[in-house]
Amino acid sequence: MLDLAVALALASSLGVNPSDPSAAPAAPAAQAPEPQDPYLWLEDVGGEKALAWVRERNAESAKAIEGPGFPELEKRILGILDSEERIPTVERLGKHLYNFWKDARNPRGLWRRTTLEEFRKARPAWETVLDLDALGAAENESWVWKAAGCKRPEYRRCLLELSRGGGDAVVVREFDLVTKAFVKGGFELPEAKSQIAWRDGDSVFVGTDFGPGSMTTSGYPRFVKVWRRGTPLSTATTVLEAREDDVWSYGYRDLTRGFERDLVVRGITFFSNETFLLRAGKLVKIEKPDSARAEAWRGWLLLTLRDDWTVGGRTYPAGALLAAKLDAFVAGDRKLEVLFQPAERTSLAELVSTRHHLLVNVLDNVRSRLWRLTPGKGSAGAWASEPVAGLPEVASVEVKAVDDDVSDDAWATVGDFLAPTRLSLLAPGKPPDLLKQLPAFFDSSGLEATQHEAESKDGTRIPYFQVSRVGLPADGEAPTLLYGYGGFEVSETPYYPGTLGAGWLERGGVYVVANIRGGGEFGPRWHKAALKENRPRAYEDFIAVAEDLVRRKVTAPRRLGILGGSNGGLLVGNAMTLRPDLFGAVVCAVPLLDMRRYSHLLAGASWMGEYGDPDRPEEWAFIRTFSPYHNVREGVRYPPVLFTTSTRDDRVHPGHARKMMARLMDLGQDVLYYENVEGGHGGSATNAQAAHILALEYTFLRQRLAGK
Repeated sequence: MLDLAVALALASSLGVNPSDPSAAPAAPAAQAPEPQDPYLWLEDVGGEKALAWVRERNAESAKAIEGPGFPELEKRILGILDSEERIPTVERLGKHLYNFWKDARNPRGLWRRTTLEEFRKARPAWETVLDLDALGAAENESWVWKAAGCKRPEYRRCLLELSRGGGDAVVVREFDLVTKAFVKGGFELPEAKSQIAWRDGDSVFVGTDFGPGSMTTSGYPRFVKVWRRGTPLSTATTVLEAREDDVWSYGYRDLTRGFERDLVVRGITFFSNETFLLRAGKLVKIEKPDSARAEAWRGWLLLTLRDDWTVGGRTYPAGALLAAKLDAFVAGDRKLEVLFQPAERTSLAELVSTRHHLLVNVLDNVRSRLWRLTPGKGSAGAWASEPVAGLPEVASVEVKAVDDDVSDDAWATVGDFLAPTRLSLLAPGKPPDLLKQLPAFFDSSGLEATQHEAESKDGTRIPYFQVSRVGLPADGEAPTLLYGYGGFEVSETPYYPGTLGAGWLERGGVYVVANIRGGGEFGPRWHKAALKENRPRAYEDFIAVAEDLVRRKVTAPRRLGILGGSNGGLLVGNAMTLRPDLFGAVVCAVPLLDMRRYSHLLAGASWMGEYGDPDRPEEWAFIRTFSPYHNVREGVRYPPVLFTTSTRDDRVHPGHARKMMARLMDLGQDVLYYENVEGGHGGSATNAQAAHILALEYTFLRQRLAGK
């Protein structure tokens, strides 16, 4: 759901414009009672009866899918995932580059470090900082790495987040990068969905499960507290208390030298919040629209709008990026400078700060364009902007600052569907410095990536990418896999699909990525066009792309498969129940499917801004129309389905996939199911587990779509 999300990072994803959380609950409307759910027992995640059912389903799937050729495919996929030629994702902490790495010898992973000089080499020398396999063996725990928050500028002490089995709930332990050991008597938190960040060397901002009433209905911290070293957690001082029906809250210190300040956020929804400066123990609210994202950068306040905003006699459009002097803005000055303004087919994809510049990553018809912005360099002291040269024209670019406190350098990861991913170092005034490039993990000779458009039910043009053989015959015979997500303002951009290339493209399959509404490809408006009662627009868009593939004779319904995970699992669940005639196979991964109960399962309440509140009768009336679990009908033949999920997914409850599987199975449908015992919302905790799931999916699709 975010990565997203949300953003999954703190508020990355991980991943809206929700209903007003201050509104009183609607009075229940008179309506016929719903029939009792006969599969409710499958929501008992660790119950022996439910797990016995899971084991039976897993065995059935293994028997049906794991035939001749399966071990070879699984081995090849694992070889790609474990390859020593992969590009390490690095983070600079002081003089070292740090990376978390999993491979065949280290299935749980190593946290390791090297220098930039070493990193440039084909075979860098790495120093192990923490061996997660050894730690797990010593402590008899199936530890999965989640994150490390290290205090700048010393970069000696870190707050490590480790998960049992891969769920979102983590334990937190303080770690010393010099001694390469956990700090005895240091900051520690028991397992919970915690938020923790350094304030100074001897205090942290913390939100965690302090006991009854301390977590939101979404399962995240309500309280932001300051906790001092050497004191009991119970004595931490509260600086903010969010509402119980908010999504979360968190605090952090901007440790940029010369611009140190404390910020505290009340997260009303995924995409709306109140942001405060903490000054002399008091909260000073930054008076912005709740839906706008606020970031402090040196002396500036940066605001990214999700709705139109009229202020100071001017209206700024949704999707715009604005800048103001932070202290002046807090004092009431509303002098704002527009740094980016969206057009019909452009949107702000990413904003990255370095020491003297901002890097603005713009999606232009779902292709990246990177700009470098500098304050005070234009006429009359205005901001100046220039394109970053030397990057591919048709690709996606992800950018990350190397160290925004001391450097203007940035990492740029460039990906497209056919060229292996490249990692370059960007510096002002210099061409991109290529550091690493993936090898070719599949044979792309004779393939091409093209962009097309389909017309949705309401006339909206929906772009999509297609990867297929050059000169593909227009005979409707190509096995085709259509992927989509369509939610939480997540954009689907080109990337190098190594395992999919080996498991699907190289074997004659066509791959299609749909840029449907609900995503972020064209900014907030594209996302908001499929919120709540408008959710069906996303499904109509997806179906329109499928129909366009048939119309163009790329494929035919019996050859057309669809794949989606999480919110994308909800997408393909709706596609198959709305148009069972249009698809030949479905892979539905870690999905939402029971939209009547989703808000009562794990983190589900945090997504009500996206889908609506099913406990409000007037909202359940429209939510029910896109609840696949409730829209399965007797007497209808649905396409073959493979459901995959994880017992340890504590974000999207495995009960969604379990119950949908049981319902379809009892109706005599062609359905298979695989539940991994760990892995969290990602579905797997190790590369071997990921390879097994991918091999199941690709083999299932080929069996159903290509007869192989």
